[in-house]
Amino acid sequence: MQKKILQIHSSDNVAVALVNLHVGEHISFESTDIEIITKVKAKHKFALHTIDKGAKVIMYGVLVGKSTSLIKRGEVLTTNNVEHKSQVVTKKTANIDWIPPKVDNWKNKTFLGYHREDGQVGTDNVWLFFPLVFCENRNIEILKDIFEKELLKQNTSKHQLLLRSLVHNEYGDKQDLASEDKEAVFENIKVKFITHEGGCGAIRQDAESLAKLLAGYVNNPNVAGATVLSLGCQNLQIEVFNDALKKINPNLKKPVLIYEQQKLETVDQMLQLVIKESFEEIKKANNIKRKPAPVSHLKIGLECGGSDGFSGISANPLLGQVSDMLVALGGTAILSEFPELCGVEQEIINRCKNNTNATKFLKLMEDFETAVINAGSSFDMNPSPGNIKDGLITDAMKSAGAAKKGGSSPVVDVLDYGEYLSKSGLNLLCTPGNDVESTTALVGSGANLVLFTTGLGTPTGNPIVPVIKVSSNTKLTNTMTDIIDFDAGMIIQGVKTMQELANKLLNLIIEVASGKIETKSMLLQQDDFIPWRRGVSL
Repeated sequence: MQKKILQIHSSDNVAVALVNLHVGEHISFESTDIEIITKVKAKHKFALHTIDKGAKVIMYGVLVGKSTSLIKRGEVLTTNNVEHKSQVVTKKTANIDWIPPKVDNWKNKTFLGYHREDGQVGTDNVWLFFPLVFCENRNIEILKDIFEKELLKQNTSKHQLLLRSLVHNEYGDKQDLASEDKEAVFENIKVKFITHEGGCGAIRQDAESLAKLLAGYVNNPNVAGATVLSLGCQNLQIEVFNDALKKINPNLKKPVLIYEQQKLETVDQMLQLVIKESFEEIKKANNIKRKPAPVSHLKIGLECGGSDGFSGISANPLLGQVSDMLVALGGTAILSEFPELCGVEQEIINRCKNNTNATKFLKLMEDFETAVINAGSSFDMNPSPGNIKDGLITDAMKSAGAAKKGGSSPVVDVLDYGEYLSKSGLNLLCTPGNDVESTTALVGSGANLVLFTTGLGTPTGNPIVPVIKVSSNTKLTNTMTDIIDFDAGMIIQGVKTMQELANKLLNLIIEVASGKIETKSMLLQQDDFIPWRRGVSL
């Protein structure tokens, strides 16, 4: 039988409604009776005890808000009676003793990956085209059209067929409207394309940051090689990009073809050269085959977007469980979205293996928040209207649930935006809370697969890395069937335990990493790429 409410931590003075609660309904809690005095929708929170005006609101065992008026026992929490409040953190106060989960049954598990010369293993094999500056976006789009038509198996979409039928019916054309399948030319290589709005016109630091990100994409184990277009006069010079690439990997053996338009006369001459030389390298990359690799070579990015009031008690803790299992197996997990760690800083820095990482994390958080405040905003503006509508009413409340994606293992390293992974275990990566910007950054730091939780639904994907979408509730799984890969809502219903679903999700990860299952975002060709301009982006 499904429970109606959940107190997440024994010190919490609020509970989560797992189902809709009605006025006058009586709920049994710790051998006492609570009368619901206001309507409480599923996913929202209500007071377990009377909370005085100005008192702390505690959830997940941490401070997530302050009451702005008296909140009676059984009354719903809203933006009208609660405001953002989080604990002030200044230093590391404790060390954790982590007991890894039992993973004996997984120690001999392997996935079929693409082995690179530097020891990294990819879950995909991609030849990547991208520009150093937005001036080259048009040429990238031309190349995309040419290569996709000739190299990839692309059936005419049903939407295009619909328009085609309308056009032909309008003008009386009775020709065959059916699409013709084209067999892909290559079996072991994909061709992907990135465009962006950066590289020039902004501050030089933005160009340098973009160079690091793009270099990270080239170095990502899922990439076999790259074709890079430059105009010639932009801030992000070829030398800046090459320096960023050498810093990440001084001994990079992958082919990287770079073309500068201002040195190649006409666009036609440049494109002909690009096509001929890129095709030869793509043919070579097609010879790379999948081979078994230990699960320890998986580097999983942990992401959430379109969160709801169940995200922090189903999907996010599920990712945390999988993260802990992967770390115990010698693998790597990356927790990002620093605005959504506001309020749980003390737990995070106490999990840092050394004071250097703890200090770096606090400094990155402080600098980020200062930039936000200087722009006339604050972290408490982070919950989106969709978040608030579905029960996440303060940034600290959202953060406490979002942080659960990182499990409980020690933090082995703290990375600034654009820095590349160098240590196995749980890493922190400074990114904004925007899900596409953060996913983009996770891949640029070396993630070869991304786990993405959502409670409201979001189609986010990535051009070079599989994104597995995990729903916090079963209703979303059943309605947005074209974007959800895995249902964590069974935890809310009491149908499956956290460990049962963690085992099932890890199996799915291995299948996706081996190329045996395509994620929904891959099927939709949802190739999102948005760099973070280091100004303000929440």
